[in-house]
Amino acid sequence: MKLRSVILALPYRIAGWGLPLAVLAITFASKPALAQNGAAATTQADPSAQQPHPLDPALSAARHCLQHIQTNVRDYTAIMSKRVRLDGELSDYQYTYVKIRNRRMENDRLTTPMSVYLYFLKPKAVKGREVIWVENRNSGKMVAHDTGLKGLIKVELDPKGSMAMRGQRYPITEIGLEKLVQKVIETGNRDRQQSECEVKLYDGAKMNQRVGRMFEIIHPVERPDLDFHRAQVFFDNDLNMLTRYASWSWPKEPGGKPVLEEEYNYSDIKVNVGLTDRDFDPNNPDYGFW
Repeated sequence: MKLRSVILALPYRIAGWGLPLAVLAITFASKPALAQNGAAATTQADPSAQQPHPLDPALSAARHCLQHIQTNVRDYTAIMSKRVRLDGELSDYQYTYVKIRNRRMENDRLTTPMSVYLYFLKPKAVKGREVIWVENRNSGKMVAHDTGLKGLIKVELDPKGSMAMRGQRYPITEIGLEKLVQKVIETGNRDRQQSECEVKLYDGAKMNQRVGRMFEIIHPVERPDLDFHRAQVFFDNDLNMLTRYASWSWPKEPGGKPVLEEEYNYSDIKVNVGLTDRDFDPNNPDYGFW
């Protein structure tokens, strides 16, 4: 295998991240190479051959994370921050307190339906909004109330309907850490088969003062079957969870900057706190449903 280039990059920071002091970028001309700490490997995957690929370390981390969640994590609370681009406009950050109880099956029988409670914290225009959705309950509809005078009215909405999807890329049925890592695995498996790819691993990266591994994935060539030009995924070492995902589309002009399309961060995560049906009941007196 011939080494084409070795580039030692100067230190840099990504907003909200503490990264290692240097980044060693390595580009290979032929066979795929596994990404090592701070290393970037570029290759073109052969769809017909299951040979090593630069995405393999990130996919392995994601699968391990998913197995941990499905085996050990019954429920959790967290602060979710996000911003998304819709119709060409990037939203401001939105902060939401979430309670999530993960779906559980036993002997092919649903024993614990996926359950979600949301309380919107920021921006001011949405502060106080509450939403509840429980799988297979209420004919699949979510229950919500807004802020101000509109908050006096409780509404039931189709999670995939136009009102529920306003300002959203995904329905509430797709929220949460388990769904997030499943989406990363699905996308990674697809991209592994059919596209050039560069992967960098930053071991010891920090997010919200928590230490973990951050993978940066770059598709240098724009193709219609790819979801992004650049993406970041962060795995929290102690929690063994994927707690950040962000993606950028290709620059609009040669030499331009990538365009942020979506960003999701989970912080202040508390696992297995013992959430019950009461936490997902609009009649809970601690909530503001009428």
